[in-house]
Amino acid sequence: MGTHSAGHSPGRHHSDQLVLFPEAHQGGPRYGLQPLRVEGIERDHVCPGHVMHPCCLHQVSVNPAYQAPELEYALKKVGCKALVFPKQFKTQQYYNILKQICPEVEKAKPGALKSQRLPDLTIVISVDTPLPGTLFLDDVVAAGNQEQHLAQLRHTQKFLSCHDPINIQFTSGTTGSPKGATLSHYNIVNNSNMIGERLQLSQKTAEKSRMVLPTPLYHCLGSVGGTMVSLMHGVTLILSSPVFDGKKALEAISRERGSFLYGTPTMFVDILNQPDFSSYDISAICGGVIAGSPVPPELIRAIINKMNMKELVVAYGTTENSPVTFMNFPEDTMEQKAESVGRVMPHTEAQIMNMETRTLAELNTPGELCIRGYCVMQGYWGDPQKTDEVIGQDKWYRTGDIAVMDEQGFCRIVGRAKDMIIRGGENIYPAELEDFFHTHPQVQDVQVVGVKDNRMGEEICACIRLKKGEKTTAEEIKAFCKGKISHFKIPRYIVFVTDYPLTVSGKVQKFKLREQMEQRLNL
Repeated sequence: MGTHSAGHSPGRHHSDQLVLFPEAHQGGPRYGLQPLRVEGIERDHVCPGHVMHPCCLHQVSVNPAYQAPELEYALKKVGCKALVFPKQFKTQQYYNILKQICPEVEKAKPGALKSQRLPDLTIVISVDTPLPGTLFLDDVVAAGNQEQHLAQLRHTQKFLSCHDPINIQFTSGTTGSPKGATLSHYNIVNNSNMIGERLQLSQKTAEKSRMVLPTPLYHCLGSVGGTMVSLMHGVTLILSSPVFDGKKALEAISRERGSFLYGTPTMFVDILNQPDFSSYDISAICGGVIAGSPVPPELIRAIINKMNMKELVVAYGTTENSPVTFMNFPEDTMEQKAESVGRVMPHTEAQIMNMETRTLAELNTPGELCIRGYCVMQGYWGDPQKTDEVIGQDKWYRTGDIAVMDEQGFCRIVGRAKDMIIRGGENIYPAELEDFFHTHPQVQDVQVVGVKDNRMGEEICACIRLKKGEKTTAEEIKAFCKGKISHFKIPRYIVFVTDYPLTVSGKVQKFKLREQMEQRLNL
């Protein structure tokens, strides 16, 4: 299967060594993590479960930035039985956070927790430090050496189906409370295999198959698009840091001779703008994947030109679709990559529907993108109503994204249906304006939102991050727009910001940004 290397991540001794999987999965039955329950044949749920995939358990991916109320929501939502965590991550003191919602843990017998607020949670596993009421991961791994537990796992394998759930991925929460997208073995194994095929990994030498992955592993881009792809295609996996760090990513590329780099647009912007960027040897890099949020065309051109990533591809998808449904081919032209998210993936159906008539839209006409095929999730865990809102009886998944498809099958994402601004009856797509503002020489990044207005219904607000050392005015920005975009698309409000509200996976939370701007503008 190839070598699976790991970057040096202090305090994450186990979680960044993939070779531990064969041993770690054996320890599950020893501590009551039964792959199958006799009654109801349901698997036990483990959060975050980074060593539990091969144990045939439901891995539940939890955002590491969750505070106590958010963690309690997630654990209750899925009926989590086991929780796996390090003592600390960045400023997060996980054990202390857990004690807020589960004070019983301090005096509990390890592996036999009884919690009033979390009645399903019985096992807490500490990754790096023995703590009161918890099992230590080293002990769980060591327990797997006993033959009786190996025999139990072999017996369990006879009852597994590829359509059984393996992963509950909580959505990033860019539009509200996170939902648990339930993915099966069939979903993620096929998707990771097809991502690797589209990247043509089987045609590459070992030296050209070294993937640097700075994205969070709890997110679909990192877990399926990164780790699963590396396992399926024998690619060396290099984890640059426990949490994204542009400098650490460059260090990993240079030190480990990384040939492929994954990241969100925000991550690539940070990497390109490292003050000492030119001091790193990135000569081995040849391609990569950018995904997670809309990609400005100017950023694509900058990455390809500045990092010589000629095989860079744009990937598009959603957590609910395992995740990738559209992707460029490495040999696509720079303009095809800059102006689209590529073409549909194999064994996947895509259609663009007129948002008013719900009939098939014409080519080159905006409409809602819908997806059908093996990649569509089984549903939102414990939420059939929300599931029915996005997956129809005809099995088409409604993405909520507005897209356009051309005669060659290239798809361009115009924006989110919920983010579309309606100003005096005119439909305005934020992504179009964001792409335009990225052509301004002083603009580093921009997010466009609609803010309430008594007369027009909504007005346009452009939230701009300037490049380091640059200064300009709102009047100058508006003057830049004149004669280049329609008058009604020129933002009424120009606000200069230093950052945006983000999810840990790097996505901008536009609903929070909108709230911030309305408060700042006294609307």
